[in-house]
Amino acid sequence: MTTISHHFQTLRSHKQCALIPFITAGDPNLQTTAEALSILDRNGADFIELGVPYSDPLADGPVIQAAATRALQKGTKLEQVLEMLHVIIPCLKAQIILFTYYNPILHRGIKSFLAEIATAGVRGLVVPDLPLEEAEELIQTAATFDIEVILLVAPTSSQDRIEAIARQSQGFIYLVSVTGVTGMRSQIQDRVQHLLKDIRSITDKPIGVGFGISAPEQAHQVREWGADAVIVGSAFVKRLAEGNPIEGLQAVEQLCRELKAAITPASLQQVGSAR
Repeated sequence: MTTISHHFQTLRSHKQCALIPFITAGDPNLQTTAEALSILDRNGADFIELGVPYSDPLADGPVIQAAATRALQKGTKLEQVLEMLHVIIPCLKAQIILFTYYNPILHRGIKSFLAEIATAGVRGLVVPDLPLEEAEELIQTAATFDIEVILLVAPTSSQDRIEAIARQSQGFIYLVSVTGVTGMRSQIQDRVQHLLKDIRSITDKPIGVGFGISAPEQAHQVREWGADAVIVGSAFVKRLAEGNPIEGLQAVEQLCRELKAAITPASLQQVGSAR
C-alpha cells in the first residue's frame, strides 16, 4: 500500500498541492462521518485527517471541541470509529490520517493501538500532545506497521527545535500557522511564509500548513507561499454540524470543491475540465 510520503512524491511530480480536510468522527454520527469521508474523497481530498473525539482536546478550538463533545455524548468510541474505517477505507483513494491524543494510545499500549489502526487501514497519525522528546518509541513502532507519525512545528519553535522535528517527522511536517488552538481566522499570518522558507532550507520533506485556514483565498495564499499541503479543519466541522446531515454533507462538498480549485493551478484545472 502506498505511504503518505510516496503519495506526496507523486503530487510533487505533478506540481500539485495536497488538500487535507479534517472532520471529527461521530459528529453528528458515524454514518454521516462515513458519508463525509466518501464525499471529501470524491471532491478533491488527497488525504483526510479524522479526529477521534477526546474529553480534553487541548489543541482544539471551540468548534472542534464542541464536535468532540457531541460525539462523546452519543457514545462514540475508538472501536466504533475503527470498525467504520475498516469498511470505508477500501473504497477511498484518499489516505486516512488519524488525529488523537496520547492518553488513548498509552491506555491501549502503543503496539496494540498501532496494530488496531493499521488493520483498519489508517496510514498516518497526528498526536498533538506528544512531546518531541517522547516521540521516538511511537515513531519507531509505527514504522513497523507502515504508519507515519506526523509531528507539528509551532510558530514559536526555535530553529534548533524545527530542525529536530524535521528530522523525526514522517510523511510530512505539520506547520501550525497560528499560536494557540485550532479555529477559523480572518487572515493567515505573514510569519507562515518565513517559516515555510526556514523549514524548506533544512529539509526536503513535504510541509502541510494547518490551524486557521478556512477560506479558498487563504488556501491559495498558503500554496503560493510554497506549502505542499493545506489542512482545513474547523471550517469543515462547522459546516457538517449546521442544519440536518444532508445539508451538512452538501456544505462540506461545496467547500471541498472550492478549496481544491483554489490550490490547483489554472493549467491543471484546464486539463481536468478537458477530460
